[in-house]
Amino acid sequence: MHILLSNSSDLPIYEQIKEQVREQILSGELKENDRLPSLRRLAADLKISVLTTTRAYSELEEEGYITSRQGKGFFVMSSSSELLREQLIKEVEENLEKAIAAARRASMTEEDVIRLLRLLMEVNDE
Repeated sequence: MHILLSNSSDLPIYEQIKEQVREQILSGELKENDRLPSLRRLAADLKISVLTTTRAYSELEEEGYITSRQGKGFFVMSSSSELLREQLIKEVEENLEKAIAAARRASMTEEDVIRLLRLLMEVNDE
């Protein structure tokens, strides 16, 4: 897990951590059941307060991205988690909206777009 903090960011430090972990989960860089650094380890690595890492992890847990296991630490939530699944669907929708706008600019028909989507789905299944 890679976290870069910026003093010049408008976001509070806990929010920067939260956003970067969320992005790494949604991008697949952090995978289901991956163990996250402990609160103390992350705080030490980033040279910040444990309270800050606790807040970031707590909010990620509330949002369904990670889960805590008693005595074992924090882990990336299963992709079957309803909240995580909903976030992934939202990301797909946003990307499809961008693709549709680009397709319209390229004067593609609906059939062209569907054919391209099917082709890309087949290529990615291999």
